[in-house]
Amino acid sequence: FLQEGRISALMWEVCQQQAQAGSPELQEALLNKIVCLPDHVSNKLQGKNPAVFFPQNYFPLLGGAVIQVLQKISDSLRGKIAGGLSVHLVYLPIFSSTSEEILSVLVPRLTDLTKSDCIWQRICWRLVECVPDRWMEAVVLGFVQRALGVKADVLSRLLGNLVVKNKKAQFVVTQKVLLLQYCHTTAVLQNLLGYLSLDSLRRALLIKVLQELLETWGSSSAVKHSPPEQQQYISKAILICLSHLKEPEIESCRQELLTSMMEGVKCHLDSNLPQIRRLGMIVAESISSKINTDGPVLKFQVKILLLFSPHPILLPRTLFVVLAKLGGRLDDDLIPYDMSEDKELKIKAPVYIRDCIEVLTGSEDVDKWEATVKTLESLVRKNPAATREVSVELAKILLHLEEKTCIEGFVELRQRAQVAVLTTDPIPVSPSLLSFFHLRHRQKFKQLKSLATQELSYPKSHRKTKHSGAQNPCIQLLPGSDSSKDWRRIVDERIKSKTRRFSQAELASSPNEFNSVVGHFFFPLIQHFDRPLTTFDLLGEDHFVLGRLVHTLAILMYLAVNTVAVTAMGKALLEFVWALRFHTDSYVRQGLLSCISSMLLSVPTERLLQDMTEELLETQSWLGDVVEKDPDGDCRRLALQNLLLMENLKKKLKTVPS
Repeated sequence: FLQEGRISALMWEVCQQQAQAGSPELQEALLNKIVCLPDHVSNKLQGKNPAVFFPQNYFPLLGGAVIQVLQKISDSLRGKIAGGLSVHLVYLPIFSSTSEEILSVLVPRLTDLTKSDCIWQRICWRLVECVPDRWMEAVVLGFVQRALGVKADVLSRLLGNLVVKNKKAQFVVTQKVLLLQYCHTTAVLQNLLGYLSLDSLRRALLIKVLQELLETWGSSSAVKHSPPEQQQYISKAILICLSHLKEPEIESCRQELLTSMMEGVKCHLDSNLPQIRRLGMIVAESISSKINTDGPVLKFQVKILLLFSPHPILLPRTLFVVLAKLGGRLDDDLIPYDMSEDKELKIKAPVYIRDCIEVLTGSEDVDKWEATVKTLESLVRKNPAATREVSVELAKILLHLEEKTCIEGFVELRQRAQVAVLTTDPIPVSPSLLSFFHLRHRQKFKQLKSLATQELSYPKSHRKTKHSGAQNPCIQLLPGSDSSKDWRRIVDERIKSKTRRFSQAELASSPNEFNSVVGHFFFPLIQHFDRPLTTFDLLGEDHFVLGRLVHTLAILMYLAVNTVAVTAMGKALLEFVWALRFHTDSYVRQGLLSCISSMLLSVPTERLLQDMTEELLETQSWLGDVVEKDPDGDCRRLALQNLLLMENLKKKLKTVPS
């Protein structure tokens, strides 16, 4: 039956019956049997199915039969056009759950046949318009994914104005593919939106799609609750839509675009995730360039600093060349200075801590100021007694210190000096810095505490030596770093370290200096987090600060291992996490899950079982919900990691009486 081409003869007969108003029920039954024939044969033959009935063989053959029937329909139309007759097309058995294999044969063939033949274009349009709604999504997606061409002209030839005529197809194209799904490639987006832009009837849908995309892009709820991958997908769709807009269309919706841009960029810049903020800036710049072609446009720029020397006479020729290029021309007649016999001027740095304070607060000598900034860390570490006399004052000066010159690595130099002061005299300096926990310095404060805690928790003998082999994880918290990525690495390394390898030499043990000061670092940060202050509100709009606070607490908890206060810290941290576990911001939730990891790794197992049994059981249930329901992939990954850590406690938890 198959090898003799009877399947195409059967479909052709069905088409003829449709033209003669044949029985729709019979036609439907026959078409369903054709589609399901491999299943019926397999059920009858019980595993002895011929290879031609395997789906990977049968459906491409069926696709070829469809092309043969369509060719007969084309020939029939050409013969009857003069007499005004028409052959009514019916949907063929190409659209079902197995349409993928059929379309892989059908779409390339129809693409070639519709290039310059209007009859074939009409056949194709009528074919897709007759598809039942239950199969329309599979058909549209199949054509969109396979009919890739320059400027979407192939898809336009194959589908015509299907999205205008069919409500189901319109829903799939304008809603489901763009707003409810985000798995399609950029090429599919370009093909789909390009298809909408190629016809005047479809361009109205393009404008509607852009408005709905911008509404979603500018929704603070969508930015908070949808995964970054979906937001990137929507941003790409917006940029593609903007590229297809014409000037009259932009003029008609200019104010709406401006309003959407302002609302959307605010939502994105408020996000704690760097990739979301970047997406907001990119889309906002694109919208601004579209609506302000003649005037100023929105531009997010990274500050560029030119490295000018304080002594112009010593400027090398290279800098003059750079400056000339920046000015738009290059002066080839510029004669370089002969610096072959010049010697670098050496500025003597201060040797006393109080002299450093004087230079940093009042000196106008920029060379001396630079030398002081470069030498301050080593000076503090060499003179701990002198540092303790002025530690609070010096810490405040460094916190407010701004860059006077373009000194290389200024932020790192300042940070290292601050860490040195904080580790030298932690008890008075820590609460002093906490009093400056306001809008401008709150991030610096958390970073300093994290770095100082790390240093204090490591033995002195290991601070100045380079590790080889198994190393302690190094936590870098410079501006712009992603703490959640660091924590995934840290937890992985800590879990690996639980496996003892007897070939490795044990490191010499020494007291944990963090033990005596851990409370001064941890508890002032965790208390009163739910009380709004004049300068900020952690549970309100300052969720970015809350996210940093949570990650800092996780670091402090992790480094408090083997300290006396670790159990009390773990209990307080677990209560803190429980109060915020349903926070809407994904960055905050990532930090909370990092806190759980730190607690499980740092608090002794017996203390966990005795002091926090019920809390751990509740936490385990919550982690299971996060793994199943949280929209953020990093949160799901961290929750699963925590469940694996808790698995080690599972047997002990079962033996504890309720």
